[in-house]
Amino acid sequence: MPRKRTQKIYFGEEQEKAVVRYIQSDSEEEKNKIFNEYLKIPLDIMVESIIRTYKLYRKDFTYGDLHTDTLSFLATKVHKFDPTANHRAYSYFGTICKNYLMGAIQKDTKDFNRTVSYEDISSDIEEDPEHSYVIDHAPLDYKEIIIKLTLKLEEFITVENLNENEKKLGYALLDIFNNFDKIFQIGEGNKFNKNLILLSVREMTSLSTKEIRISLKKYKKLYDGVLSGFLN
Repeated sequence: MPRKRTQKIYFGEEQEKAVVRYIQSDSEEEKNKIFNEYLKIPLDIMVESIIRTYKLYRKDFTYGDLHTDTLSFLATKVHKFDPTANHRAYSYFGTICKNYLMGAIQKDTKDFNRTVSYEDISSDIEEDPEHSYVIDHAPLDYKEIIIKLTLKLEEFITVENLNENEKKLGYALLDIFNNFDKIFQIGEGNKFNKNLILLSVREMTSLSTKEIRISLKKYKKLYDGVLSGFLN
């Protein structure tokens, strides 16, 4: 019988230690026992909380199917957690769950041809040099900046008091930063366009351009802080 959850914190030290034991075990029987007794219910609660809190629902998926699909995917990633990396399993699983759901929603959007046209954003900024960057001669290593910003962003989303739109934007940015190599390789000369980023964010969040710009204000201080650290 699975252990009854008596603590208010559904994923605490007991679960953190169970993840380590699960990873270190060579016995499938023992792994199944650890998962069912210590991890299944907490991960079940985690998935439910993330779906409902951030409203990460998928088109043509019932809530039950979405929950089962996400939990199944998460279960396949437990063994990849590295206990020596000085990260908590709780954050690791939460990030995987959110990225999986956001990625699935983005794929669903593309599959159903729900893309946003450039005209909807504003054609007059498409060719404006003010709305594009060229990395070739930048004095800073943009990769280091993105890596640092990604780490700070994940922490920021967790601790800050954000509204629903700001949370959606934060997780979309986090997904984009985690794939920054692909984004920055668009076009010649490592040039990437703000419009392309905006298109991706709109597909992932279903927010309007105005809503995105308003929500971005919350993250400006975080970006300025990371950039100033490199400049100094």
